[in-house]
Amino acid sequence: MTTLKNVQPLSAEKLFDLLKTEFASYIDSKLNTNLSVEFAHVYNVINISFPEIIEGTMFTLIVNDDEIVLSNNSPNTEYNTELLEQHLSEFLNEKCS
Repeated sequence: MTTLKNVQPLSAEKLFDLLKTEFASYIDSKLNTNLSVEFAHVYNVINISFPEIIEGTMFTLIVNDDEIVLSNNSPNTEYNTELLEQHLSEFLNEKCS
């Protein structure tokens, strides 16, 4: 679990919109890939999935006015989910700081 300061602050709705419009191209440019990324949003929780890598939710973001908590839900160690988490954290830091 990683906690990031929500300096701007971004609401869950605004962050969800940013993720939908910008994160897929961001991660693709970092990894030189064309990954499929799916998002789901309910209240202050945003789930992020990479269906080509694992089934189900890989990351969960819990957003409030002060911080964003990022959890890696992937039990699968076959894939380097830490690299995806690192790039997601970098993206969030750029958008929330």
